[in-house]
Amino acid sequence: MDETFDVLIIGSGAAGLALALQLPADLRIAVLSKGELTAGSSMWAQGGIAAVLEDTDSVEDHVEDTLVAGAGLTDASVARFVAEQAADCIHWLLHERVPFSTEHRDGKDQLHLTREGGHSHRRIVHAADATGRAIETTLEEQARARANITLLEHHNAVDLITARRLGHGEDRCLGAFVLDNQTGHVHTYAAARTVLATGGASRVYLYTSNPDGATGDGIAMAWRAGCRVANMEFNQFHPTCLYHPHAKSFLISEAVRGEGGILRLPDGERFMPRFDERAELAPRDIVARAIDHEMKRLGADCVYLDISHKPEAFIREHFPNIHARCLEFGIDMTREPIPVVPAAHYTCGGVVVDKAGHTDVPGLYAVGETSFTGLHGANRLASNSLLECLVYARAAAADIAATLRDNPPAIPALPAWDERHVTDSDEQVVVSHNWHELRQFMWDYVGIVRTNKRLERARRRADMLHREIHEYYRNFRITADLIELRNLALVAELIIRSAQARTESRGLHFSLDYPAAGNGSEAHPTILGPSAPPPYRNLLK
Repeated sequence: MDETFDVLIIGSGAAGLALALQLPADLRIAVLSKGELTAGSSMWAQGGIAAVLEDTDSVEDHVEDTLVAGAGLTDASVARFVAEQAADCIHWLLHERVPFSTEHRDGKDQLHLTREGGHSHRRIVHAADATGRAIETTLEEQARARANITLLEHHNAVDLITARRLGHGEDRCLGAFVLDNQTGHVHTYAAARTVLATGGASRVYLYTSNPDGATGDGIAMAWRAGCRVANMEFNQFHPTCLYHPHAKSFLISEAVRGEGGILRLPDGERFMPRFDERAELAPRDIVARAIDHEMKRLGADCVYLDISHKPEAFIREHFPNIHARCLEFGIDMTREPIPVVPAAHYTCGGVVVDKAGHTDVPGLYAVGETSFTGLHGANRLASNSLLECLVYARAAAADIAATLRDNPPAIPALPAWDERHVTDSDEQVVVSHNWHELRQFMWDYVGIVRTNKRLERARRRADMLHREIHEYYRNFRITADLIELRNLALVAELIIRSAQARTESRGLHFSLDYPAAGNGSEAHPTILGPSAPPPYRNLLK
């Protein structure tokens, strides 16, 4: 056993860092990051955080907007739980000195609130068009200053350690096996409490707005540890990612449409009013499907998002980063429309948790995009994701602090990872080939529009890849790429199984075989329970 912590947090995005910073200073905390501390998806979040901060708005309206977007699958009690705590979370971030955008109003400087699709009011707190970056860098600075927080960058969690899988009686999470990417050594980290804050799984698709690390690690590890997952069929495709061969799916924020951006066909025609009376401000699933429909109907490579009718100074002030990034590719959004396409953006399903972030395995928590809280239902409302991270990080931190104070568990000696019977791979091409094949068939068969036949094809390919990857994992020394591929293949299987189980179209899941929403009997989460947790590959007793 290499080291023991009170709390081991796997993931260093907004959820993981917010949780670490709200734990008591006398707890010994470790935060794992696969790359640099700020390498996760939180850095890429542009829009903002939804919160009721004005008298003209109400928690009831925020809840109702969330329920409408969730298409009948949002847990109303969870929506209220989150909406009621939103203002306190904003005040905490302000206390941590996050530089949100302000405006001079009613004789004083106040937070600038914008509006996004699906919201009935201006309630989005933001930091220009780089809210995630502002939050992540601020929390990173605070975490680096805390003596009780150990930051383990360039470390990939391999698997959770549970008493059940070790044969130690009553089940609970005991920590994790962790690969140091710089040395290639696998460490055994024990912890009284372990938290999954690893983000979503949008890299399972060929085109995504997410960074390379969004490989569903927490979801896969939790499943192998014996946790349930839910609603994995609901993958949100952001309607507007920059279409350019070298842009790597740069996101064009929802706020561009919130501030008057218009979606146009290549000939300049506005098309969204034909699909929804809310036009460009309809929920993301509706906008993404409309764009996908028009692109396929016309054989077009992209559509266009046009905000050039707004004053140049307004665009530069509100969207400085988007403006600068577009200019790098020769697109001046103050004068011309931006070419855009949909791309996988957010995983609405995940590890089943309660309002304190507990999973099915005692001692194990999940927060942020890794988790399924019931908030997002069949479709996430814009800017509810960072909010969910903050609310559940706060709730989990309070629960961990209370339970460790009242009943700190004894941690048994844990085995080391044994590499004596494996070799270095001489066929790394297997990993890269399977990585590409997986993401290609998920895009082709399990994308914005699905059919039974496509899902069957995807299931067969996923099963084949899963067997190949498992064999490779058993025989060769593990690498970060292999860990991610193994996790992504499992997540792909869970997405496909969930999609096959839903015999209707609802929210983000649209099937040509079941084009209508069900009569109400199907309006429940798709929950998958795991089989018996598999044994660890190799341990030193």
